[in-house]
Amino acid sequence: MTDVPERMPLNRDFFDRPVHDVAPDLLGRTLVRNTPDGRIELRLTEVEAYDGETDPGSHAYRGRTTRNAAMFGPPGHAYVYFIYGMWFSVNLVCGPEGRASAVLLRAGEILTGTQLATGRRPKARNSNELAKGPARLATALDIDRTLDGADLCTADAPLSVLRGRPAPPDQVRNGPRTGVGGDGADHPWRYWIAGDPTVSPYRRHTPRRRATTAT
Repeated sequence: MTDVPERMPLNRDFFDRPVHDVAPDLLGRTLVRNTPDGRIELRLTEVEAYDGETDPGSHAYRGRTTRNAAMFGPPGHAYVYFIYGMWFSVNLVCGPEGRASAVLLRAGEILTGTQLATGRRPKARNSNELAKGPARLATALDIDRTLDGADLCTADAPLSVLRGRPAPPDQVRNGPRTGVGGDGADHPWRYWIAGDPTVSPYRRHTPRRRATTAT
């Protein structure tokens, strides 16, 4: 790994902070996915914070399960889940251990490995759509449950975050999270870079028929 500051990986101390500090600070950072076929890098443009067992919108709200166990572990690990029986989404676990807070990665701009990402997202109409939404992001970067619990802070990690160039504070916006209902519907815990074309559209929660999902 180069000694250029922007290319240095974030350490565990970065993630060992309150989720509402980590989430906006991830914007503009570079997510790296090392796959067997090559390396993909993505600039994060949209994220959502989930604040543990006190947050009605969080998977941890009803306590620890086999599915969400990674959320309760040490900071700086990945929590990957399967949703609606079709898609994966990836979160970055924040500290302290046992708090079960995490940041959902919602969208980003592919910087390198565009051909690899396009091969996994052939229906994307343009490069801005390759990782525009959490399921698209995970698909483009070949992220699935095999990465659940992966340590982001080890050498040669399959998934990591570089320091990159954090988004200037005056470009960061926040508002309600997408698709979250109930008591957590109006929490302004979605963060994005204003005007960035890769940011996904906001959608309020719409009840839908329960689907069978992997746990």
